[in-house]
Amino acid sequence: MAGNSYEKPDFWSKKAFSEGYPARSVYKLQEIDEKFHILKKNARILDLGAAPGSWTVYVLRYLGASGQVTSIDLNPLAKEVKGDNLTFIQGDLYDERVRNHAAALGPYDALICDAAPPTTGNKLVDTARSADLVELALFYAQTMVKKGGNCAVKIFQGGDQNILLRQMREIFQSAKGFKPKACRSESFETYLIGLDKKN
Repeated sequence: MAGNSYEKPDFWSKKAFSEGYPARSVYKLQEIDEKFHILKKNARILDLGAAPGSWTVYVLRYLGASGQVTSIDLNPLAKEVKGDNLTFIQGDLYDERVRNHAAALGPYDALICDAAPPTTGNKLVDTARSADLVELALFYAQTMVKKGGNCAVKIFQGGDQNILLRQMREIFQSAKGFKPKACRSESFETYLIGLDKKN
């Protein structure tokens, strides 16, 4: 579509490039962490749907030489995304072998997930697929995040958001929706934040 802001770099895209991040999405995680403090030093972090790797780079910079990051995606990370405390698993989040590999590297202090389904342009289809991804991320959180750990997951705004928040409140002491300023104005994505895992 002519004139769509996705076609040209905006402020956040230019800032990401200048600061050495593969994509503008890094500033969404930064804003989430500044508000909710989901990351801790010396932590183990699980990054689902990580490619091209901006959230992974942010966490690696945050941790420095401490802690450990496990990132998973069907697609490879950008070639500049690397670290001695990074393990990248290339594969499908639904694949049992991928889940088992991730579980063996845990448990984790936080799970972050900026995964999005391939979009069709049909909002009903896209929001349903996004909700399915959130449910999968919550399964990872429930089985791999430590007691007291945190979670941040992207969702396309739609009918299942409140249902998924209720599910999160069964896993975490608190859960809420949050839309960072770095989201494009026309985007219908937002984030679900789970804090202080119950057990």
